[in-house]
Amino acid sequence: MSLKPEEISSIIKQQIENYGAAVKTDDVGYVLQSGDGIARIHGLQSCMSGELLQFYNGVFGMVLNLEEDNVGCVVLGDDREIKEGSAVKRTGKTVQVPVGQALIGRVVDPLGKPLDGKGDIATDNYRPVDFTAPGVIDRKGVNKPLQTGIMALDALIPIGRGQRELIIGDRQTGKTAIAIDTIINQNGKDVICVYVAIGQKASTVSGIVNTLEKFGAMEYTIVVSSTASDTASVQYLAPYSGCAMAEDFMYRYHKDVLIIYDDLSKHAVAYRAMSLLLKRPPGREAYPGDVFYLHSRLLERAAKLSDELGGGSITALPIIETLAGDVSAYIPTNVISITDGQIYLESELFFSGQRPAVNVGLSVSRVGGSAQIKAMRKIAGPLRINLAQFRELEAFAQFGSDLDKVTRDKLLQGERLVETLKQPLYSTLPVEEQVVILYAATNKYLMDIPVSKVRKFNSEYVQFVKEKYPKILAGISETGDISDEIMQSLKSSADEFKAQFV
Repeated sequence: MSLKPEEISSIIKQQIENYGAAVKTDDVGYVLQSGDGIARIHGLQSCMSGELLQFYNGVFGMVLNLEEDNVGCVVLGDDREIKEGSAVKRTGKTVQVPVGQALIGRVVDPLGKPLDGKGDIATDNYRPVDFTAPGVIDRKGVNKPLQTGIMALDALIPIGRGQRELIIGDRQTGKTAIAIDTIINQNGKDVICVYVAIGQKASTVSGIVNTLEKFGAMEYTIVVSSTASDTASVQYLAPYSGCAMAEDFMYRYHKDVLIIYDDLSKHAVAYRAMSLLLKRPPGREAYPGDVFYLHSRLLERAAKLSDELGGGSITALPIIETLAGDVSAYIPTNVISITDGQIYLESELFFSGQRPAVNVGLSVSRVGGSAQIKAMRKIAGPLRINLAQFRELEAFAQFGSDLDKVTRDKLLQGERLVETLKQPLYSTLPVEEQVVILYAATNKYLMDIPVSKVRKFNSEYVQFVKEKYPKILAGISETGDISDEIMQSLKSSADEFKAQFV
């Protein structure tokens, strides 16, 4: 059978057209040097910053430096097998992590691999770890409270959904305890929680997971763990991975999410180690010049979305560890300027028995009353002023015993307010119970009660209101406000209980 010339030419044309589709090319380079979790690679001309590379032994790397004749990449895994001359290929993708409902209740590493021995994570959804923060138009004002269950915070330093509130203090002052209490308090409030451990001891992370399981909080929590034994590059990636997982719930499911970064001081140290190994020029305290951008691009991703985008939110509670209370160091000042307020914990207060050891004078929430229910706003109004006056008078009272009645009363009330704000670990309070306790404290019902009996009075008073005046708690819970009728009931209940308690 003979083919006509035009048929032959059409077959040749077809083969030429399909030639590109049949041949698949890989962009491959080779390792110039490797060590300390860093590899320099030659031959990847078209490589992008932040791109994922695959080494011949299956380990992945992330490109950070683009130089004239090579690229600098951090190895996301064990770099001992990577030798000079090893082949490396581009993947054409940026670093991504698995996201979705399947992650809830799991403990994963910053690449989304399970660490809890409960099998693989069944999800086909992935999200880039670095993502642009929503713009001004895509955001909405913070107007809904995120209750921590800690009276000192909900009354004086309220946190709203979509806010970024820094927890700052020296080591061992209860920073993580506040974060864990806040997670535990989200039970039944339809908030997904993400806890990111950066450079923590593995035993500490294990203890936190056990605590969350004990209180049933793992049912709505994801734990992203990069322990102290992980490389600097894995620790660097952890908060961005946690944020990507949180963003999926905010954008796709329109949920409210709480994310805790514990802590960003260790994150900055890991980034400094990486940057110095990549030979980036050091700046103040040997941190690279872009260390502010490192945290600002992370924390700006926490937002309250506009109604057009579904109205979800991410509330971020970054933690910073200070050295000897030095808030003016480089990383603390950076993060203070990015966040919407800070909860400042003091060693002196902690060791004097005030727990949580919150310094009410230095702590602030820049969202303020719009992140509180009306009932709490009404009751907690005079609280900050009374505590500030007490702190001032307390310093003077140490020098002289001749005090007038007004000063003595201020000191007596201040002592009782401080005692009221003390709260044991893992014993969060619903906001309506906080309002009832603070009503008694601010209206001087505790003045003639010994300081040692104040907490007993408060707990028994709440129990009394639950049994005899249940409408008070129900009314505050439903409306978020105190009507004249509830206010009258509060006064009657406090008078009645005080008479029987004394």
